[in-house]
Amino acid sequence: MGKRALGAQRSRVVQEAARIICEDGLADYRLAKQKAVERLGLGFGTPLPSNADIQSAVIQYQRLFGGRAYATRLTHLRRTAVQAMRLLKEYQPRLVGAVATGATTDAHKVQLHCFADKPEQIDMLLADSGLRHEVSERRYRLASGETLDVPVLTFMAADVGVDVAVFPE
Repeated sequence: MGKRALGAQRSRVVQEAARIICEDGLADYRLAKQKAVERLGLGFGTPLPSNADIQSAVIQYQRLFGGRAYATRLTHLRRTAVQAMRLLKEYQPRLVGAVATGATTDAHKVQLHCFADKPEQIDMLLADSGLRHEVSERRYRLASGETLDVPVLTFMAADVGVDVAVFPE
């Protein structure tokens, strides 16, 4: 297959994955790319586009078709993020993910990265603030290629889910 055909195929996968994410509420980019390849009838081993390409297409899709509902939801998510960041200010919170980029759907949560010597510090802060939360773990791939398992505290702020990944200082 020539470069032009590969480029067109890749573009079709990007657009279909973005549509799947926006219309089906799927938040997992890898799974969306795989479903797009399947729906387009492309073979196993089809080169998958980057997550950055999918993210750009999701933002474009939402700006074109999301209308006022998308803009209102994104504003609501970002305001919730600011409130959560104020609560967690002593742990240097950073807004990451779809809410930071604008590539959101109804399936997305606010994602924060915080830094603490002991994750229990944030656990206690949330409990003292009356926020019921769950603790789980997520694996992150670092720029060096290494992986790091990080505790994640999940809670609801009104109607918005918030995930707080706690990295060592």
